Amino acid sequence: MLFPKKVKHRKWQNGRQSEAKRATADTRGITVAFGSFGLKATSASRVKSNQIEAARRVISRTLSKTGKIWIRIFPDKPITKKAAELPMGKGKGDPDHFVFEVHPGRVLFEVEGVSEDIAREAFRKATAKLPLKGKLVRREETQA
Repeated sequence: MLFPKKVKHRKWQNGRQSEAKRATADTRGITVAFGSFGLKATSASRVKSNQIEAARRVISRTLSKTGKIWIRIFPDKPITKKAAELPMGKGKGDPDHFVFEVHPGRVLFEVEGVSEDIAREAFRKATAKLPLKGKLVRREETQA
């Protein structure tokens, strides 16, 4: 699973946002940069590191040995959790897992070296492993 080697701050503040602000479109990481096809998020969510790994595994299994995969997100936000059956108070809990805050429009995965049908099937299976909705996007060729 993905997690940072070293962090400057072990516990982050929550940074609560309204649903309207969370649903605003992302401005970075919105184009297919490396591969031919990409999985673009159409809804907002927090994606855990184990969900990213599950999606990566199902994509690589679907592509077999033919394609190459890029993971465009990295879970670096720590989420804390207090132990079960503890009384209230006594400070913030210990770090439990890491997440990545996904906004609509962010490209999560990219693949290359496969047909569009195989890429569509791989991303369909990967979207089932993620807590968000996504769609397949094609790389836009630029005229130089």
